[in-house]
Amino acid sequence: MNDASNTQRPRPAEAEPVPVTPTGGSVIPLRSAVQPVSPTVIAVTSGKGGVGKTNVSVNLAVALGLRGARVLAIDADLGLANMDIVMGVAPVHTVADLVKSDASIDEVLIGAGDNVWLLPGASGQYDLAQMTDDERRGLFTSVDSLDERFDAIVVDTGAGIGSNAIGFAAAAKDIVLVVTPEPTSVADAYGMLKVLCTRCAVRRVRVLANMVGSAAEGEQVYRRLLGLAERFLAIGLDYLGAIPRDPAVARSVMRGEPVVRAYPRCPAALALTEVADTLARADRRDEREGAMRLFWRRLLRQRGE
Repeated sequence: MNDASNTQRPRPAEAEPVPVTPTGGSVIPLRSAVQPVSPTVIAVTSGKGGVGKTNVSVNLAVALGLRGARVLAIDADLGLANMDIVMGVAPVHTVADLVKSDASIDEVLIGAGDNVWLLPGASGQYDLAQMTDDERRGLFTSVDSLDERFDAIVVDTGAGIGSNAIGFAAAAKDIVLVVTPEPTSVADAYGMLKVLCTRCAVRRVRVLANMVGSAAEGEQVYRRLLGLAERFLAIGLDYLGAIPRDPAVARSVMRGEPVVRAYPRCPAALALTEVADTLARADRRDEREGAMRLFWRRLLRQRGE
């Protein structure tokens, strides 16, 4: 999913961009998904920056929303947040206001269209990237109230193995590790797996190959990671699929629209929709009542609460 070059397979005809004006405010309709989506938390993470993690997060959230699920997208890249840019929304408040008790959770949430609501991060605020335990507790308590209002949460974690990135990823039911064919990306993805396995006792991670030139290249990236994991780590990997390099992605970002909305028939959008469908149908869906609330409690336990 990149603006670098065309994919190596013939493309379906592209649709014209579909204009959508995001709905402001945080009024969340209490209606069930048209296609059932069990309450679940999906964390999208990566070993390094520049692999398209935020684009993947935004488009998975929108693709799930288009299925009829009520989706909360959380920009957990707290110091370098940019989900709002990819979604094309302009938040009045951010998570910084929530942490400082300057705004309520309903004031911070912003509608992004297609049954998706965004809890925006605060770009450039370093102190948020290093929250204290008390600040984390206050944030999680505020978001805890949203448990009954959403069918799914998609968390865009920070890149790398910082404490916030690892904490958000390890607490989720499903962890999606985004990796590209670049050797540095594969090496850093392995580093992330190692920390999740040894420090957080994570036992299963889904791997999503991004910006690939072909389906075969995506499989090759997964096999490289799988070989390392099987040799050195006690962690299982599942292959979630591959997103092709596609110039439509860069065009959609410039327009401030997710690619699954702006160009729904382009190769990247079709692949992302397929990944969202896979996650929605997953056998490991969290069927327990209060699944999202458990997510926040896991985060607090990791901080010694």
